[in-house]
Amino acid sequence: MTKGTASMGKRSRFRLHLRCRRCGQPSYHKQKSRCSHCGFGATTKLRQYAWQKKSHPWNRDY
Repeated sequence: MTKGTASMGKRSRFRLHLRCRRCGQPSYHKQKSRCSHCGFGATTKLRQYAWQKKSHPWNRDY
């Protein structure tokens, strides 16, 4: 009995992500206790990055 590809198929039986209380997305990880969509459980601030926002035309440098 080797631990490898055969064991990986048994990982898909259970639901890892639940619905988040803050954002409502099914992105809350049960084991990590953290939402991958909004950051609930890890921080009180909303998870957001600079690359998510569009840059304004007057700030673009062509």
